Amino acid sequence: MFSNNSPINLNLPDSDIIYYPKFLNDGEASEYFEVIKKNTPWQQDNITVYGKKYAQPRLTALFGNNGKPYSYSNITMQPHEFTEELLAIGSRIETITNINFTTCLLNLYRDGKDSNGWHADNEKELGKNPIIASVTLGQERFFHLKHRTNKNLKSKILLQHGSLLVMQGETQHQWLHQIPKTAKPIGERINLTFRIIK
Repeated sequence: MFSNNSPINLNLPDSDIIYYPKFLNDGEASEYFEVIKKNTPWQQDNITVYGKKYAQPRLTALFGNNGKPYSYSNITMQPHEFTEELLAIGSRIETITNINFTTCLLNLYRDGKDSNGWHADNEKELGKNPIIASVTLGQERFFHLKHRTNKNLKSKILLQHGSLLVMQGETQHQWLHQIPKTAKPIGERINLTFRIIK
């Protein structure tokens, strides 16, 4: 979708979203994908939607450096200690953002049936105007955005292997995002979402 390595500002109202298409080169991204997939203690929690419990349509894991749990959709996750790979990736993100992240939530999308519904990363433990730095490893997937109040404001971007998407400012308060299902036969994607838990 993008042929250069320069950061791209999505320029959406009420937001601050920057996309780095080649944050990691293909070799680095592929190596990280294999190691993280193999060594992560993946779990599948149940989520409650309108009073009914469903198996979450992806696998997850939480890592952190301050021992603080993370709660969303009536799920509370306890962090594992950061791995060498997550520390290395996080350090590179921090050189770009000048932010010290405490926590990383990992998602493994096993195929096109795995997804993440409309939501915002605005849980209270993330504080006001949270910064979310999202790295894609493996299968590229479309990332959809829609404004909370202006129904005409929508966008989507193809998150590529080795890319970084940084969302900050009012983004989580003004916009929702999702990774929709797809009927296409596709491969696995690992998503690393670095954040700060207060």
